[in-house]
Amino acid sequence: MNQVNEKVVESGGLNVHLVPSKKFKTINFVVKFKEPLNRSTITKRAILPYILQQGTNKFPNRSELQQKLDDLYGAVLSIDGTKKGNFHIITFRLEIPNQRFLENESALIEDTMELLNEIIISPKSSGNGFDSAIVEREKETLKRKISSIMDDKMSYANRRLIDEMCENEVYQTHVHGYLDDLPELHGENLLTYYQSVLKENSVDFYVLGDFEENQMENIIKKHIGKGLSSTKSITSTNEKKKNSKPKTIIEKQELQQAKLHIGYRTNCIYSDKLYFALQVFNGLFGGFPNSKLFYHVREKNSLAYYAASRIESHKGLLFVFSGIAPKDFQQAKEIMDHQMDAMKNGDFTEDEISSTKELIVNQLLETLDHPQGIIELLYQQVVANHSLSPDDLITNIQAVSKQDVLDVGQSIVEDTTYLLTTKGEE
Repeated sequence: MNQVNEKVVESGGLNVHLVPSKKFKTINFVVKFKEPLNRSTITKRAILPYILQQGTNKFPNRSELQQKLDDLYGAVLSIDGTKKGNFHIITFRLEIPNQRFLENESALIEDTMELLNEIIISPKSSGNGFDSAIVEREKETLKRKISSIMDDKMSYANRRLIDEMCENEVYQTHVHGYLDDLPELHGENLLTYYQSVLKENSVDFYVLGDFEENQMENIIKKHIGKGLSSTKSITSTNEKKKNSKPKTIIEKQELQQAKLHIGYRTNCIYSDKLYFALQVFNGLFGGFPNSKLFYHVREKNSLAYYAASRIESHKGLLFVFSGIAPKDFQQAKEIMDHQMDAMKNGDFTEDEISSTKELIVNQLLETLDHPQGIIELLYQQVVANHSLSPDDLITNIQAVSKQDVLDVGQSIVEDTTYLLTTKGEE
């Protein structure tokens, strides 16, 4: 019932993933460019999605590009950059209605594929660089994006926790780039870098929808891939940091609500046998509204405006997030520590394990109800270099035992506590 069929073929410099599904009335095209995180290139990668959405040489401004998208029955385009483990990924997404459900329409997929190739291969340029007016405008857009993190205290605390916890690790790299790099960026060096992305990144092209596979393969060969030359598998070492004494970082600003964030090293990643037990551990600890953190810190002791946890599947980290009154730091931290100890000591019931597994499976099923969710689940395998279908995910979650949760708990160690609090508190 939840089976997802995926056929992977190499075509013209692309790893093509064909995912036929009669579940949706749209066709989704997703192209992902992946390379290891690198401090020297991250700001260029951060600004590229903004520039690439502003026009192509054939549709030289945002209005003309949008008009072309509108002509394709309201095609929806988005481009962004994200961090997964030690990789940075630039993603192009384009969604159209399936031409099978449109009267007198037989060329929509080909027209869309041609436009997608134009957006990727032929962005608006002038001479040897991107259009300078676009670059300068989007530098201001990125500058505002980076600066706005200072005003979003939760995002700021997340970033500072990772800065401190992952010092000297590539995972520390800021996904939105750095203000200091912006003055050095111009059309020429950005286009030169983008051309290297096209040639050297690992490229995965997903098509999901109701289509005939051979016909789709032929259309892809006809329209996509010219100018791309890399099907190589790019890997990144997930350096395992030696566990050391936990550290506490306290930073003070003018604010009302403190942010208490804690980072743990799980020593367990997506490809490990106990990964599913780690998901259940996180669900019991802080992943859901009925978890230990939410109940004991927020509901029972009224110490937090929010308290939750999540895992980073490809880096092997577990993060706790909470908003507290500045005066409650010590008490809240003690309760959180106690709940982590309770998890490691097996202070949870079989019924709690069953309900948590059910919640995780329901989350997965909800993800499978969305085309983009399916593609992101499938791409997890590429990033992890580990084959695991959505059905396998669900089966393995359902098979997790209490002993599995206890076993993975023994590998979890606290690394860094970060407190962002008011200047008035000592």
